[in-house]
Amino acid sequence: MGCCGGPPDGWCYSFTRLLFSIRFRSTHQNRNCEFGAMENSIGQIPSPTQRRWRKVAYGGMQPGFDDNHTDNTFLQEMVMNANVVKRDMLKVMLDSVSISQYLCIVALVVLVWTHTLNSTITHNFLLILDVTLLASGFFILLLTAKMLSFTLLINYLIKISFFTTSLYVLSPIYHTLTRSISSDSIWALTTSLIILHLFLHNYSGSTIKAPGALEIKPTLTSNISLNASIVASLLIASRLPSRVLVFAVILFSLQVFLFAPLVTYCLKKYSVRLHLFFSLVLMVMTLSCVYCLHKLMFVFLLGVLSFVNLVCPYWLIRIQEYKFEINGPWDEAKLCFNITD
Repeated sequence: MGCCGGPPDGWCYSFTRLLFSIRFRSTHQNRNCEFGAMENSIGQIPSPTQRRWRKVAYGGMQPGFDDNHTDNTFLQEMVMNANVVKRDMLKVMLDSVSISQYLCIVALVVLVWTHTLNSTITHNFLLILDVTLLASGFFILLLTAKMLSFTLLINYLIKISFFTTSLYVLSPIYHTLTRSISSDSIWALTTSLIILHLFLHNYSGSTIKAPGALEIKPTLTSNISLNASIVASLLIASRLPSRVLVFAVILFSLQVFLFAPLVTYCLKKYSVRLHLFFSLVLMVMTLSCVYCLHKLMFVFLLGVLSFVNLVCPYWLIRIQEYKFEINGPWDEAKLCFNITD
């Protein structure tokens, strides 16, 4: 018989083992849960040797962080429209006067070329005009340039005398330079070079260094613009009938294209009012001369000057409203010192 008046002893023994196995498994599971919770709690405790992420430019990969890791303060350094300059309509219009001024200077050069080709200007008039322009330019430089000394003036005069002499000696070569080229090709090439000159010209300064100014190398575009104007002058001079006219026209053109930007730059630095007055007189004189030559060219030039002085400044002010610039830690690093020091 079984124990306690129950079933047989074999059945009692099996029932006892089943109860013991269930209890053992529950105890083992509880211990595993406690051990896992302990491991999780240990893993949540920050290690005292764990390094903090630092924002460095060249430090390699920081241990414990990905190479592209960013912290929560990444977007806090973002700045919007930090370098956007708010422009004034009047200020932009005054700055555009320099462009209109040089356009009128080039238009006057083209007028002189046209009248010389039509034989309405003699070589004596051109030579007197060359001397007058040279004297006027040096007079303006003496009044406006602060660092122009008597020694520097003598140095300029010596260089100009050598330059003029060389130009006079080479004028017979320039006279026959394009004898084998048709006139239509010369006019088309000259027009293209003048447009290239106006497109690449440095309207904010001068290719020639002003007296007392810092030594700044001219840009590639300004050199191309100057060379284009010189080649255009040689092409026009090669179609003239006499060697003296060739010399006078080339000298006049080089004086304008080389020294006119320098004179106007010094004049603007000396007095803005004088610069505006000179520009206004130059525009009125140019428009009057163009009107006497061709009325359609007068309308075209007047439209270009109006577009440059009125439409373009208004256009620039309007598009500034849509300018949006963001700066932040993703920008390239900039040196705060001179690398040559």
